[in-house]
Amino acid sequence: MGGDFGPSVTVPAAISSLAAHPRIELVLFGLESELSPRLANIPSADRRRISVRHCDEVVAMDDKPSQALRSKKSSSMRVAIDSLKSGEADACVSAGNTGALMAIGYYVLKTSPGIDRPAICVSLPTWEGHSYLLDLGANVDNCSEHLHQFALMGTVLSRVLDGESAPKVALLNIGSEEIKGNEQVKLAAQLIGEDQRLNYMGYLEADQLFDGEANVIVCDGFVGNVALKASEGTARLIAYKGQHAFRKNALTRLLGWLARPIIRRVQDEINPEAYNGAFFLGLQGVLVKSHGGASVMGFQHAIDSAVVSVENRMVEQLDHSLEILSA
Repeated sequence: MGGDFGPSVTVPAAISSLAAHPRIELVLFGLESELSPRLANIPSADRRRISVRHCDEVVAMDDKPSQALRSKKSSSMRVAIDSLKSGEADACVSAGNTGALMAIGYYVLKTSPGIDRPAICVSLPTWEGHSYLLDLGANVDNCSEHLHQFALMGTVLSRVLDGESAPKVALLNIGSEEIKGNEQVKLAAQLIGEDQRLNYMGYLEADQLFDGEANVIVCDGFVGNVALKASEGTARLIAYKGQHAFRKNALTRLLGWLARPIIRRVQDEINPEAYNGAFFLGLQGVLVKSHGGASVMGFQHAIDSAVVSVENRMVEQLDHSLEILSA
């Protein structure tokens, strides 16, 4: 029910995911009157793999997290996360209110051993692959110890999903020199640098986010959210400028037509929608946050991320690895 477009995006994405993942079954939590009619014309074989769980309440995008947690225990978001806690579901995907999702997930699912706060982690495209950036807004204010924990979680994630034996960890900062940054970042650099379990490479500036030099990039939620949104805006600007340039005259239109296959391939590789689906790392369950403005394709990618996490037993492996690292 969440996000900018609600069921008009989430339900078609769910239906498409059934074809993409023949083994999954989906439960849609929300207002049955809005969800069930959108399933009326799907094939009967698919209809048996998708069901609707009616919920009386919905968490609005402007609800305060505390309000959603305390006063909306029958909301689609809360009931869905409860189903994850009970083991009825293996993963939960939402495009709804991020703060509420964080609060409810933290309260219901609890955190992994040794982790104080969960972090939102997303995969970023790089020149030759991808890297992980965390935190993206689960926590606006973090101490140096939390950033250290984020580095540990990101390291384990890179090992589990990418097979990296010694993922390179960097701290996002305003400069690469040791004297740069606030006290929080400097203390975090000391903690991470002294931790022999981590392959710390130093500071990384924002213009290096997509270079692929680091496998894991750590920052607090305020910085991470701003960096991600600025990157998405830049991508839209480049796309607009490119389209406008190819429409100036007959010659540029011809050049644009000739270059169309290359342009489409590049757009697909850097399209933020293709990387939609952020993990709440550190929680005892697979909870995936979709961008609120995601399209059908984008929300389907968020579902894909949840499926991959379950198939790779991400939470179990994270917990096991964190226990080993903390020993």
